[in-house]
Amino acid sequence: MALLCGGMPWSKVIVPPIFHHSHTPRTFFFQRRRFSVSALSEQPPPVRVRFAPSPTGNLHVGGARTALFNYLFARSKGGKFVLRIEDTDLERSSRESEEAMLKDLSWLGLDWDEGPGVGGDYGPYRQSERNSLYKQYAENLHQSGHVYRCFCSNEELEKMKEVAKLKQLPPVYTGKWASATNEEVEEELEKGTPYTYRFRVPKGSLKINDQIRGEVSWNLDTLGDFVIMRSNGQPVYNFCVTVDDATMAISHVIRAEEHLPNTLRQALIYKALGFPMPYFAHVSLILAPDRSKLSKRHGATSVGQFREMGYLPEAMVNYLALLGWGDGTENEFFTLDQLVEKFTIERVNKSGAIFDSTKLRWMNGQHLRARPSEELTKLIAEYWKTSGLLTVSDGPFIDEAVHLLKDGIDLINDADKALANLLSYPVHSTLQSDEAESVLLDNLSEFAASLLAAYDSGDLVAALEEGHTGWQKWVKGFGKSLKRKGKSLFMPLRLLLTGKLHGPDMGASVALLYRAGTSNVVAPESGFVTLDERFKMLRQIDWEALSKDQPVKETAAPV
Repeated sequence: MALLCGGMPWSKVIVPPIFHHSHTPRTFFFQRRRFSVSALSEQPPPVRVRFAPSPTGNLHVGGARTALFNYLFARSKGGKFVLRIEDTDLERSSRESEEAMLKDLSWLGLDWDEGPGVGGDYGPYRQSERNSLYKQYAENLHQSGHVYRCFCSNEELEKMKEVAKLKQLPPVYTGKWASATNEEVEEELEKGTPYTYRFRVPKGSLKINDQIRGEVSWNLDTLGDFVIMRSNGQPVYNFCVTVDDATMAISHVIRAEEHLPNTLRQALIYKALGFPMPYFAHVSLILAPDRSKLSKRHGATSVGQFREMGYLPEAMVNYLALLGWGDGTENEFFTLDQLVEKFTIERVNKSGAIFDSTKLRWMNGQHLRARPSEELTKLIAEYWKTSGLLTVSDGPFIDEAVHLLKDGIDLINDADKALANLLSYPVHSTLQSDEAESVLLDNLSEFAASLLAAYDSGDLVAALEEGHTGWQKWVKGFGKSLKRKGKSLFMPLRLLLTGKLHGPDMGASVALLYRAGTSNVVAPESGFVTLDERFKMLRQIDWEALSKDQPVKETAAPV
């Protein structure tokens, strides 16, 4: 139903159907009198939730989690997820920030049913385009006596605060213009004195039943009459939010606990306008490891930053959902569809959730490796080619490399480091490390001589050409010839062939290095050291100097 506001240059304003909640009555104390909004319908109202960011910066992970909880609640209830842009801070708001936020939400898979780019029956969905609506409801409140004009200057207001401070009283407005006569008001209007609209706060207390925090109450005596419209005609945040939520038929307001104090003012405005109250659910803050509020000083905090770092949207969604919620089991791995199926607002915790970047990284690795094999291979291969490590993005080498290295890749951005590490040959620095001392003392020079002989004879190369079976057969025979097995065989073999003491499966690694040297898939600038070059470097090592605990003479990889 559309209402055309006569006498004003306002466009159509959508008036939502009046609805009443079917269970727990909303209870308030107004001028010492108890009142409630009771259920008049057997059916609950349709679920409509909203995420309402301010486009003054990047989408913080806290905001993303709030959006996610709203999305999950709406989808789990068959309701609507509304996106509304709260851009009344004209100086700080920008379309660039808005577009970045929309991009981040879309990347996370949190598609909205109504809002910018989608439209809907309750638009417009930017507060800057709804000023006429706010003015209409402000005038309604003025006509009903719930608000009044306040002509106090900034200097007068500051003086009130100073007096209150000296008397150790709350810095609330004293109500100077609350009881002004019509003549006094007309006199100021004729002089052109700027004025604000102040809401007339009743006596008593106010109580709500928060869906997460339980019963919350306030003493209205500590509030004071508050401004809903500034002297420049701009509405304040709490008034805008209340009018928007009411006229958009929002049934549940799920937001961060830092907005809990705002609920006091908003509830009073709801009652004064005669709108039914939504259900409130205030989610605890996301905390840093030191239990302070998560901020930029703790590292990456925006969704865009994590996207650029190589995190997957499904991993971000999974991790954010677990910050303050769980399904009651030990399971921590959820897809978005599974979260929709499992999510309930009753299982959201009251206490703050610690943001653990290590846990997020681990979870990203789980989701990365859970992707279908072909999809994962394509994703990593394209990254390798883009980073300049490889000249191709498909083929046997790619398939084997992804299979070998994927367990060590938690972020897609780690893929180049994993491959570059495999292709490198830091044998000199490894030999000089404390960890290599036991390997050196186990007749490593004799072991190296035997390995060089096996390479020169062609036995090792022939084994690598046969693949996994050939490698296993050769290793068994090589160890038998040296009367070595287990750690005494594999530790020196890994060090001499890969230049490292640890890494993925050695046989697969050496086979991949051999393939890399014969298939021309590795880019020249990758820093790759071929097997032939590795054995040339081994020949140049002064093993006698090593046995005397002297620094290894550095030799460059042969060109």
